[in-house]
Amino acid sequence: MLDLLIKNGQYPDFSEGRMKQGNIGITDGKITYIGPEEPDTKERLDARGKVVSPGFIDIHMHEEHFAEEGEHYVIAQMMLEMGVTTAVGGNCGMQNQNLSYFKEVLDRLGGSPVNYIMLAGYNTFRYELGIGRYETASQEQREAIRKLLQRELNEGAYGISFGIEYDPGITTEEILFAIGVTEDPNLLVSAHYREDCLQDINPVQEMIEIAEKIPMKFQISHLSSCSAMGLMQESLDAINEAMKRNPKLNYDTYPYNAFSTHMGSAVFEDGCIEGWHKDYSDILLTDAPYKDIRCTKEIFEKVREEYPDMLAVAFVMNEEEIAAAIANPNGMVASDAIINNGNGHPRAAGTFPRVLGKYVREDKALPLIDAIRKMTLEPAKRMDLDQKGRIELGCDADLTIFNPDTIIDGATFSNLHIQPEGIEAVFIDGKLALKNKVTINNRLGKYIAYR
Repeated sequence: MLDLLIKNGQYPDFSEGRMKQGNIGITDGKITYIGPEEPDTKERLDARGKVVSPGFIDIHMHEEHFAEEGEHYVIAQMMLEMGVTTAVGGNCGMQNQNLSYFKEVLDRLGGSPVNYIMLAGYNTFRYELGIGRYETASQEQREAIRKLLQRELNEGAYGISFGIEYDPGITTEEILFAIGVTEDPNLLVSAHYREDCLQDINPVQEMIEIAEKIPMKFQISHLSSCSAMGLMQESLDAINEAMKRNPKLNYDTYPYNAFSTHMGSAVFEDGCIEGWHKDYSDILLTDAPYKDIRCTKEIFEKVREEYPDMLAVAFVMNEEEIAAAIANPNGMVASDAIINNGNGHPRAAGTFPRVLGKYVREDKALPLIDAIRKMTLEPAKRMDLDQKGRIELGCDADLTIFNPDTIIDGATFSNLHIQPEGIEAVFIDGKLALKNKVTINNRLGKYIAYR
């Protein structure tokens, strides 16, 4: 007997490349029936008019900082509320705590709202060793960082991330030396590029060249905030061509024409406003005492000096180029979610519903099944999650049920805590985690270890 039968919904069949109608049965957290019949079951859920999707997998987000913000969930809860069931943290070279402590907190809290996977953040270990932003690590320091990376890999980190723009002293050679800590071809290397593509696509080319020199999978992080200032199509052409040679290369992107990062970072160094051909007023501050304030030159410089950890939102990207990155046959959807004190960019709470509502339903930039594939199957394959990201017999019953006619993001740049519309229910391991905006049990997720 089934534990649950989800009836009358449409679901993606990636092997056939189309949406199908049918019933989906769950037993002991696994998908055990797919078809037109109604087997005996303990419970039934009617999904008529709805899409039964694999749970969304966010391959690029930024996890909680438990030591600074307390041992509770904010961003993981936002993930769940927008249909995410598995999230990958430790991106952009930034790992908020070592993995041993992270797992201890998850255990102490009885799980988390979503499943977590972590990357080891290279920049974090540079900071631990006191290496300056514009300094290149010495050989001795590189060896020390390797030991720290190995520790995190031994704890179960799935790969290594780099934030090159945040520490411009990181050279290509330094990156390659760090990656050499392991020869495991299944691991993921992700990188936040060296700088925006404003004059040329050299930053993208550097990523492509690194990817061709290593045996691991390589992920170009949040391409939208790199190339959507005039050079997106050229970047996509280069990536698509490189992927023909090297299928282990790919990228992720998010559906907003503004990026977000800390005001004290190298992103906002002298000349950035002119380079974007924008004005200081295109920079929105997100936290007290300047929450929802647009910058002037004076405010910009004051916050850089006095509040370097404050997140800012920069409206500097072109909407049509955002759409191009999402609609490209390659690439994945990811949120790049990062918040401070519950404030920041709405991508942390709206990315996946926004793609399905705006870019699929309203703008028709890509078909529904392609959008779902970019949110589920592709990141699952990327992370070797063989039992997730698809609706097939034997797969984990991580499922997101949504209304394709109403789904849309709700969060705004002023208020991240407006939940999206159209997310009807979320299941993790066959257990109901969210229904109609109400959290049923936010301690279902776990850390997915690989070592």
